[in-house]
Amino acid sequence: MSGPVEVRLPALPECWESCGACADGALLVSDILVNPGDRVWRDEPIISLETDKTTLDIPAPCSGRVRALHVEIGDPITEGMPILTLQPD
Repeated sequence: MSGPVEVRLPALPECWESCGACADGALLVSDILVNPGDRVWRDEPIISLETDKTTLDIPAPCSGRVRALHVEIGDPITEGMPILTLQPD
């Protein structure tokens, strides 16, 4: 078993930079779909983000158990910020 993985907000869709229609306004954490101790599967949504115009679910990059959350609902978030720590299987 490998060590803990710090899950960070991945790069946003390329179209957000070119068009800007979806990314109008701040990007905020709108929902946290897991809790410390929860088991998650790869590609399972772990948090939802929201702008003034759209929402975006962020999936788990690997399967494992949630060790810690690093965001709260309402927090502003940017690319590369830590979301949570996972202990991979």
